[in-house]
Amino acid sequence: MSIAQYPTPVRLGTFLVILLCLWLPLAIPIYLTVGDRNLVTILTMMLLFAEFLFFLNFWGKNVYGRTRIFSHYGLELSRQNTTELFNGLSVGLCATLMLFGLEGLLGWLVWQKPQISLLQLILEGLISALLIGLAEELVFRGWLLDEFEQNYHPNTALWLSTLIFATLHFLKPLSEIVSNLPSFLGLLVLGIALVWAKRKHQGRLGKSIGLHSGLVWGYYIINVGNLVDYCPQIPQWITGVNNNPIAGVMGLFVLLAIAYFQKPPIKRPQTDKWRRR
Repeated sequence: MSIAQYPTPVRLGTFLVILLCLWLPLAIPIYLTVGDRNLVTILTMMLLFAEFLFFLNFWGKNVYGRTRIFSHYGLELSRQNTTELFNGLSVGLCATLMLFGLEGLLGWLVWQKPQISLLQLILEGLISALLIGLAEELVFRGWLLDEFEQNYHPNTALWLSTLIFATLHFLKPLSEIVSNLPSFLGLLVLGIALVWAKRKHQGRLGKSIGLHSGLVWGYYIINVGNLVDYCPQIPQWITGVNNNPIAGVMGLFVLLAIAYFQKPPIKRPQTDKWRRR
């Protein structure tokens, strides 16, 4: 039996074990020799993603016989995909800024002057957001979703990939998991919205990458720039626990609105128009 015919959990486990065997021999020396823990995280994660890209190409060719594996996952170089990326980027950014703008108008927060150059914030945020959006969408809405879709119903594949997406954001110390738990529902809604965005656009990842990056970009500008100061009288469950907008009711409404507009139209079965009874 070829790997492509393995049950999905076994196939995923095989992929991850091989990837770890490629990554650990290079990641361990970095961990042991570099003193700065933040730099260790950056270097090892960059290495992991680079090896993921390399192995993903190998996996596609040798397991599934696909020569253009990244295009299969929706990461294609086309004008349409690029247009959808920028469209999603603008929607995600505007949605984030409108959320904070509305909360400012309601008197729930006070705008502050940026501590660093606003242009620097915008450019740094854009680069970081695009890298995060590209990496996470290729992993979760590209490779992982496709693996589940090989054997499961599309709705099952959606929920499994989304649950894993949300859960992996909680690989933190227990105290941080507990304090950030309110954001789990928001991550679920976001994951569903991003799967729907891919499916609505014929399997292309441009819109999903754009939406994800736009939301991260807007939050980066606000958060890193310390541009807002929340009023203590407003409960955090409304504006966002730990100042995280997706961990609050307002942010959840924004994500639900995004998901609503990304939901693909229901395909109704075609019937023979000449058949009467």
